[in-house]
Amino acid sequence: MSILPEDKQIRETAAQYRPDSQPAPARKVSFAEFLAMGDEDTWAEWVEGEVIYMSPAATRHAKIAAFLVDVLRDYALLRKLGMVVTAPFLVRLPVPDRGREPDVVFIKQDRLAEMQRLYFPGAPDLVVEITSPESISRDRGEKFVEYETAGVQEYWLIDPDRQQAEFYHLDEKGRYRLAMAGAAGTYRSQVISGLWLKIEWLWEDPLPSGVEVLQELGLVTINKPPAG
Repeated sequence: MSILPEDKQIRETAAQYRPDSQPAPARKVSFAEFLAMGDEDTWAEWVEGEVIYMSPAATRHAKIAAFLVDVLRDYALLRKLGMVVTAPFLVRLPVPDRGREPDVVFIKQDRLAEMQRLYFPGAPDLVVEITSPESISRDRGEKFVEYETAGVQEYWLIDPDRQQAEFYHLDEKGRYRLAMAGAAGTYRSQVISGLWLKIEWLWEDPLPSGVEVLQELGLVTINKPPAG
């Protein structure tokens, strides 16, 4: 894995900060300072030099995120397509210059060498945001435009409260186009080759297990014990 010069600067800056229980700084900070202030459990984003701490996820939000990570990660691993990561995981978008923590991220196999120790420098291939009352305007507004501008090829917006899912693809002009939306139906990813998802799985209670979904996708076989 290559190490950017900036990563060395980050490690040097880290000695100036304690990662535990720090309030947001009153002044604007550099990206290196921002990384040094937190640890792998810190939920925060960096926007125009300001540190924005994120609210804890609601139970339903967390369950859907875990379900998607289980399915997408195992699918990508079994087919050697790339890596799936869940928050807290920092992505530094190139344009505009932002440090965001999407709920779920997929990065293709041939781009994994770009990964830095504390963040991914660039636009992931796929981003999933699971909305909450606190985040919905940001996910549909600021982040929508940022992911589009940065070149994130596929963007999923999952709204558990409304039981509504939206799937966007980047077109040849670099603009998001709605590929599918609704509470039910089968969505097929353009970025994760061969992956399809039943939208109604997201609203089930309890959610299906990752193994059950992978079986339906044809990647694993569950041998049931003989009757009696």
